[in-house]
Amino acid sequence: MLQDQTHPQEHRDRLIVNDLLNSQPDDYKLAELARLLIRYQNFPGARKVYQDLNKILISWNLTQEKLFIKTRELHYNRSLYSNSLDEGVQDWT
Repeated sequence: MLQDQTHPQEHRDRLIVNDLLNSQPDDYKLAELARLLIRYQNFPGARKVYQDLNKILISWNLTQEKLFIKTRELHYNRSLYSNSLDEGVQDWT
């Protein structure tokens, strides 16, 4: 059996997850939740982060499918991250 790994972004992402746990959904927060779910869903470790992300889905009355439909729509209509990341830098994994 493989040993759990520590994700290199886990410390920074934990701050975002904590904020999401104490927030109401808006377009940016929905996009952040979707981004982090994608990042951690098959990661061999960071189980508490993934559990908390699923708690947020439940508290916001969403499923992953509904969240991803909504965020695809949001990204199609406008750029949610245009000012939050340096030009050309992707932070999906």
